[in-house]
Amino acid sequence: MPDIHYQHPGTWFGDCMPFFHDGAFYLFHQRDGRDPGPLPDCEPFGWALARTTDFVEYEDLGDAIVRGGEHDQDQFIYAGSVFEADGTFYAMYTGFNRDHFAADGKPSQVLMIAESDDLIHWRKTDKSLVAPQEGYDPDDWRDPWVVYDEDAGQWVMILGTRKAGPKTRLSGSTVYFTSTDHETWEFQGDFWAPGLFTMHEMPDVFREGDWWYHLVTEYSDKSKTIYRRSRSLYGPWEATEDDAFDGRPYYAARSVSDGEHRYLVGWVATRWNDDDTRTWQWGGTLLIHQVVAREDGTLGVKIPDAVQAHLTASPATTVTPFALSCSDGLAQQSLADSVPQPCLLETTLTVAPGTREINLRFGEDTATDVGYQFSMIVDEQRLEFDKRPNWPWGQLDNRGLERPLPDLADGQEHRLQLLLDEDIATLYVDDVALSARFENPAGTAVVLDVVDGSAAFGATTISTSASRY
Repeated sequence: MPDIHYQHPGTWFGDCMPFFHDGAFYLFHQRDGRDPGPLPDCEPFGWALARTTDFVEYEDLGDAIVRGGEHDQDQFIYAGSVFEADGTFYAMYTGFNRDHFAADGKPSQVLMIAESDDLIHWRKTDKSLVAPQEGYDPDDWRDPWVVYDEDAGQWVMILGTRKAGPKTRLSGSTVYFTSTDHETWEFQGDFWAPGLFTMHEMPDVFREGDWWYHLVTEYSDKSKTIYRRSRSLYGPWEATEDDAFDGRPYYAARSVSDGEHRYLVGWVATRWNDDDTRTWQWGGTLLIHQVVAREDGTLGVKIPDAVQAHLTASPATTVTPFALSCSDGLAQQSLADSVPQPCLLETTLTVAPGTREINLRFGEDTATDVGYQFSMIVDEQRLEFDKRPNWPWGQLDNRGLERPLPDLADGQEHRLQLLLDEDIATLYVDDVALSARFENPAGTAVVLDVVDGSAAFGATTISTSASRY
């Protein structure tokens, strides 16, 4: 079981509705028991709750909003949003009836609301039932997100949907409603409808500095969480050169702020049969990124400060600075024959112009060279994850396991951080992240290499923490 990344025993982590209150993060989420399989075949679920102050220690608070019965609108409780108004907490959520409503000609997904005085005990209400609007798909109408627009003095609720019609049409939309009392909602139309995806899931909108950011998770292109930015809450929305935060396995990320820092709360998907060559499933393990707002208004991520402090509190293995160079082929340096779990490996690198590739290898058997690697392909400005060697061909399905990477051969020192936790690996290159599952490590060695070029590496540390289990 993962040690740093949260996953309740016997379940898989689903979509999360994070909320910060009184010094703690309340992580409302779905728990998939995978009986008989992952969504959409699983048993119905409601919202569970875990509470944390540091993304290291988690308190299980059990069921927060209990699902309805087989013939109720909220047979499943899909994603939504938690907000506070007039001293009361509200959860706007998606009630989804999988088994009966669509067949009976009723909208299968309708927005519903629950109330709480303490964020732990919730009572369902009949207030603010928001059914799909005309022209939109009544079976894809979900994942509301509520914010307050102080400038306009009104509440704004966005949600993910698509236009009515064939599911293959690229008509995915974020739509929005406004309200002055957070109970009566007036439909305003499309919030962002780019014609790029079949569906918008888990929308989010927040402000950092002078920019508003709109997050959407899509499943018809790269199948991951992306963002757009605008100077106004209501758009127009523009893309940045790198419009994502992580790779394909990191899904359904929402954001939450403690007033000082903002965090992304998403999950790393599992693969079918825990097989490197199989495709991804719905649900998995919670993974938190801390958002980095760059000076140019683009966004990156890093390891949360509290997680970094936790992992580096104990003594670490240290490798002294070294350099690698090879004009035609590969030069390598072993960092450790074995690493603990979980562990954080940190180093710096300065790459010479013309260098082709830097590889950080792990889970490797030194006798056979079989393992995994994150490859920083310098001339293509790309980061990718793969098996090494990929022989016989097809050892790992790494579609979507890549990220754009700024030029590393710029004469500057760059920071590398590799976080390993059970079968989840995340590499941070400065503030660019890529997460992956590695299901079948052949060994335990960690190695750095340089291909067709040279690079200097600073002192390397490998640190760990005492297990929480």
